[in-house]
Amino acid sequence: MSLAVVLSRAEVGIDAPPVAVEVHLSGGLPCFSIVGLPEAVVKESKDRVRSAIINSRFDFPRGRITVSLAPADLPKEGGRFDLPIAIGILVASKQINARNAAELEWVGELALGGGVRPIKGTLSAVMAAAHQARTMIVPHDNLAEAALVPSADILGAAHLLETTAYLDGQHSLAAPIAPPPPPDQADGVDLADVRGQPFAKRALEIAAGGGHSLLMMGSPGTGKTMLAMRLAGILPAMSQAEALENATIQSASHRGFDVATFKQRPFRAPHHSASGAALVGGGSRPRPGEISLAHRGVLFLDELPEFDRRVLEQLREPLESGVIHISRAARQVEYPARFQLIAAMNPCPCGYLGDTSGECRCSTDQVHRYIARISGPLLDRIDMHIHVPSVPRKALRRIDANTETTHIVRDRVSAVWQRQLDRQGALNNTLTGRRLQRFITLDDACQSLIDRAMEKLNLSARSYHRIIRVARTIADMDHSNTIESSHVAEAIHLRCLDRR
Repeated sequence: MSLAVVLSRAEVGIDAPPVAVEVHLSGGLPCFSIVGLPEAVVKESKDRVRSAIINSRFDFPRGRITVSLAPADLPKEGGRFDLPIAIGILVASKQINARNAAELEWVGELALGGGVRPIKGTLSAVMAAAHQARTMIVPHDNLAEAALVPSADILGAAHLLETTAYLDGQHSLAAPIAPPPPPDQADGVDLADVRGQPFAKRALEIAAGGGHSLLMMGSPGTGKTMLAMRLAGILPAMSQAEALENATIQSASHRGFDVATFKQRPFRAPHHSASGAALVGGGSRPRPGEISLAHRGVLFLDELPEFDRRVLEQLREPLESGVIHISRAARQVEYPARFQLIAAMNPCPCGYLGDTSGECRCSTDQVHRYIARISGPLLDRIDMHIHVPSVPRKALRRIDANTETTHIVRDRVSAVWQRQLDRQGALNNTLTGRRLQRFITLDDACQSLIDRAMEKLNLSARSYHRIIRVARTIADMDHSNTIESSHVAEAIHLRCLDRR
């Protein structure tokens, strides 16, 4: 009778709770059982582990093998426990030494030949192991991803034989190397490519300067998508902590994480046929949705009224809180979702209402029904909504040498961000409650102006707060410590749908 304990990590959202893989060998009829709430993929690891051990020229123990994944009430999923289970069996059967077993943690899926395959959610496991000052053994293909965690002690394993030779002190595992610097996010999508549209560019810079959401309404071909695609480029570079947080979400997703995109602001543009689970996250095994994959970046919803209304309504909570809670019968998961919403739509079903380049064929009722696809509560949560007019033909042909590039605008936005962080430690769009009252004050003239606007336009309290937050951003862009009437007037003007 032999017992071995190998440490590993589970995956719950973007967290990696510890799991003790306990392997017990005893006499009796041959039997291999795994207990501790294993899902189907974990149960199938019995066959993968058996083949990997045999093909690595070890003896697979005869008799009863019991593997317990503790804690027992934590659901286990994926093939990440293959490697620790195999190590536990080999240690319990005295075929390898358990050198420094208490200081090591293991994750990895095994191929039938003994190779170690990559897994999802590596970053969260490495960060948790680093917090406990333990060395994490990860699949070799995950090594570059794991190396992004500062001060983490990690090693890469390509084959089961490598890991056993490492434990016996006969072989060293691969150490991480520094990842290459990420490419400039503005490469290929420069703001200078957008001809004309000075008002829309101004609104885009205000949105970037304060982290505000923006809805652009205009006829087809006015440049709405081009403007949206260039927003991520004018945002300041992510800090190390922000980049790791976003990379952890990407690592837990179905597509995994690409190291080449580290520190790049994410830009997500789901199709309007996306389901609620695809947009906000979910599924029987909850995974992050588009709003979480856009964390610290941009979520672009083109053709906004074409999205299912029930899907759009699910954006209301994360737009306010910056997180999304996914509850299922068996588990509850929380994902960060501090994204910047940029949406685009046509003014009517045919797309040419009020446009000189085409004749609108829609009736008044059709226009109202089209815009009504976006609910009032959701529209209320969008900080700015603007009209994007058609670009004159002369402006399309003319190349303006004074057009500002993405790098120039990004420098201004970075200065505005720094001004806000120095004053209040956060961007203006996140200010609520007492912090809103403390850092955003209006004089009598500004208060009178916004009071008249609220009465005439029948604005809600939420609209009021969003207007003064946008006004605070405009004041920061003007290097003004106080909010002027002109700043409030521009912020009101940037909510065109309130004036319908």
